[in-house]
Amino acid sequence: MATVDVYNMKREKVGSLDLADEVFGAEIKEHLFWEVVKAQLASRRQGTASAKERSAVSGSTKKLYKQKGTGRARHGSIRAPIYVGGGQAHPPRPRDWSYRPPQKVRVGALRSALSKFVKEGRLVVVDRFDLPEIKTKGLLSALDTLKAEKKTLVVDHRTNENLVLSIRNAKDHQFLPPEGVNVYDLLRHDTLVLSKDAAKALEQRLVAGSNSDGGAE
Repeated sequence: MATVDVYNMKREKVGSLDLADEVFGAEIKEHLFWEVVKAQLASRRQGTASAKERSAVSGSTKKLYKQKGTGRARHGSIRAPIYVGGGQAHPPRPRDWSYRPPQKVRVGALRSALSKFVKEGRLVVVDRFDLPEIKTKGLLSALDTLKAEKKTLVVDHRTNENLVLSIRNAKDHQFLPPEGVNVYDLLRHDTLVLSKDAAKALEQRLVAGSNSDGGAE
């Protein structure tokens, strides 16, 4: 079992927490990061690019001038791509770019990312992430006390309204519930702050991911 220290909001040690090696002490397979992040970013593409080909634009179908004897090119339609207002050759069409890597790849990448935070000492576990009021300045002060002043991903339950609303305007920090933690958002932050309950929920989600989909990305 991976054992981590548990702190209060003043960064005073108040205990320790045993986390499953299967999730927080797994072998770090960085090649899986590329596979999953590429899929995540592909799924975010709108795929709405579209243009009209020559059959879809408006314009006469009459041949512009006779085929031979003019000394000019043998044009047959004003809708040709060479003309202003003509259709585009091989235009883009709306398409769905999304795809989903195998479940073992998704779960393995997420476990590797969490294990990387633990191994590099960039994981902070707090007993409870309590904020007395909805205030971004108070949140930044709390993160500074926890020595998580750089880009930080804070994970707690959605019911922590003071946290959810306070972090919205923080430029470099992000909130996610345990069920929303994903590889892309983990890798683009320097520090991961978990509440004790969120750590256990995340562990349960990924242990369950061994035998079922688990919703992992």
